[in-house]
Amino acid sequence: MSVRIARLGSPRTKDEGLRIGTARRPPRGVPKSEFASQDWYDVWYPNLAPSAELVKQAQDADTPNAWAVFVKQYRAEMATPDNARTLALLAALSHHSAFSVGCNCQDEAHCHRSVLRALLDERGARLKAG
Repeated sequence: MSVRIARLGSPRTKDEGLRIGTARRPPRGVPKSEFASQDWYDVWYPNLAPSAELVKQAQDADTPNAWAVFVKQYRAEMATPDNARTLALLAALSHHSAFSVGCNCQDEAHCHRSVLRALLDERGARLKAG
């Protein structure tokens, strides 16, 4: 059992389990009834997405320093009590269930899911590679 960090819209792995979408907005042009069948997500949970302002900041972060500022601010958003409890819950569930969380950004290194990976790891989550 473990949590996988996935790119939404990519093919699912055999043992991936429930896919949780943490993108700020659902994919455009995809009917809600097809989100799961097209490998986007089974459940949309934008609570773990950066705020709309931070999404824009991340998209504009074209230097390592700008990205570091985004990471710091996103970590602050994830430190709020509700988000911190959600991260703790996911970390605990990763020891008993197989599931994935993700976003549809192409490059994980320049996506909040890279920070989610670190946040879950810091909370003792069992992370699956890939």
